[in-house]
Order: sequence, then structure tokens, then C-alpha cells
Amino acid sequence: MIQKELLQELKESKNLLAFSAGVDSTALFFLLLDANIHFDIAIVNYHLRKEAKEEVAYAKDLASRYNKKIYIADAPKFTSNFEANAREFRYNFFRKIIKENGYTTLLTAHQLNDRLEWLLMRLSKGSGIEGLSGMAFIEQREDFRLIRPLLHKTKEELLEYLTKNNIYYFIDSSNFKQHYLRNRFRPTVNELLKESKEGYIKSFAILQEEKRLLQQNFQLCLKEKELRVYTIKEDSYFPYALSHGLKELGYLLSGKERQNLQNSMVVGRKWAVEYQSPYLFIAPYIQTSIPKKQRELFRRAKVPPKIRRYLYQESITLPKTYCGEDRASAAPNRQ
Repeated sequence: MIQKELLQELKESKNLLAFSAGVDSTALFFLLLDANIHFDIAIVNYHLRKEAKEEVAYAKDLASRYNKKIYIADAPKFTSNFEANAREFRYNFFRKIIKENGYTTLLTAHQLNDRLEWLLMRLSKGSGIEGLSGMAFIEQREDFRLIRPLLHKTKEELLEYLTKNNIYYFIDSSNFKQHYLRNRFRPTVNELLKESKEGYIKSFAILQEEKRLLQQNFQLCLKEKELRVYTIKEDSYFPYALSHGLKELGYLLSGKERQNLQNSMVVGRKWAVEYQSPYLFIAPYIQTSIPKKQRELFRRAKVPPKIRRYLYQESITLPKTYCGEDRASAAPNRQ
């Protein structure tokens, strides 16, 4: 059931599986066992549902039974924007495990239903191709590879596998709460996939290829902490480069934000953006003050105004040469 093209990659990797004890991750757990792929597991307890404690106990049991290391995190109580905060906590937890234990690959159990739900959600918010193309089988993150081996399989197929093999799993009760947008799309997605599964798989492949072709028109040429500098072939590719860069940093542009792009702006009150053709600068938006002397040095070096505070706070010095051209030394170190 795992794509043949991924099997060799997974056998040569040190894998960490993001586990929840639900349908998808439980199916992936046993499919990895079937394929003789080595992995360990990580689970987050959000303490929101009565079955959460039982899910962690089940994860511990599986880890003991099949000789897997298990990592467990207890999430704090999030008072607002739960999904975004939970995702940030979860991936920070995974990154910490990966860094401390030498894992090279994070496995997640996203499947075709998730992919189509994502597409519909992004369509409803006015996304461009960067958002619509959504999940890929393999994504290179800063310090690990993210692999989703089940993107070509439906939820129904995974349920059939678990039932056939008499494998126990939990059902997440939050999947039925209608205030989550994805849950409102779920019945539609189930019906659409029954009608034309292969058509959607082909369409996602086309979207991924078109995204790849678009990305040939801009290039990441400097990465330092959360600073990104891209060079762009033509002004018309600025929106695509910005969407890509922000997505890599964990932020998705809304349809309204795409309609109101400017060469110098702050996105989502979080990201400073400066486009001075052919260079696109993206950095966290910082409001710290800069001493007058340092401000003058930034000005003389022609450092884009909105990224100066981040460079100053993080003591980042832009090199004299990047993006294939000589550039003036930009950010003086803090004293």
C-alpha cells in the first residue's frame, strides 16, 4: 500500500512516525511493519478528549510490543486559535526529537481525503497554486525530510486494511465537530473520491508539476535563521515567490492578502516583506528600536527598512556577495 518509489527511501532513513492512534497513523504504523521499515513513534497529548489518555496508553503498548522508542509530549492549554497553536507545538516537539536523536525523516499519515479537504479549504479562502497544490509525498524541511507515504490512498482504503487485519484504532471525536472547517467539507470529499479517485490523484500531480515549473523563476539565495532572500526573474513572479517563501516559514497567504500585495509590507502582523527587484527579503516583523548610529549604517548599506530590526536583533550580517552578485556589507553586528 505504501508507494514502491518510497520504500527504498524509507529503508535507508532513520524514521520518526507522528502517531495519534487514529485510523491513519495506526494504519501507517502497521504498513511500515509489513514493509519491514524501521521507525520510532512520537505522540502529543492535548488533554482535550476523554479518550486521550487511552490513546497514549495504546501508543505505549504498541511501542513495547514492537520494540519501538516512543516520545510523548503534553501540550499546554491553548486559549485561542487551537489548530494553529497545536500544529506549531507539535512540529516543534518533532523537531526537538529529530535534532536530539539523529532522525532524518518525519513520517505523517496524511491521506488522499486530507489532500482534497485541504484543496477545498484553500479554494474557499482564495489561495493560489502554492496553497492549492498542498501536500507533497516528499518535502525537504530545514533539518529533516517530511514524507507522507499514504497520499494516494483514501480513508476508506485504510479503514478496510485495519478491519481486514483486525487492528484496533481510535476515532477522534473532534472529527465530528462542525466548527472545524475541514469537518464541514468531509462528507463532500467522501462522495467526490467515490466518483473519481484517480482523476484527483492525476490533478494533484499536475498541480505539483506546475508549482515546480513556477519555482524555476525564483531562487533562494540566502537563508539565515528566519531571514530569507530570493532572487526573482521578473516582477510578475513576485506573488509566487512570496507565497512560497512564507509557506516554507509556516505562513499561508490569504486571498485578501494576495490581492493587496505591496513591495514593502507586513503580512499577518508577523512577517516583514521587502521587494527590491530582483531581490525579495522576508524576515520576522520586529518592533525593537535600533540605535541611531546603527540605523545610519543600515541606510548607507541600503538594507531594506522593514528587515533591519530583525537583522539587528539577531546580529545577522548580510554578506558582500549573495545571489551571484556583489553586495555591500549590510548588517553590522550588535555591540
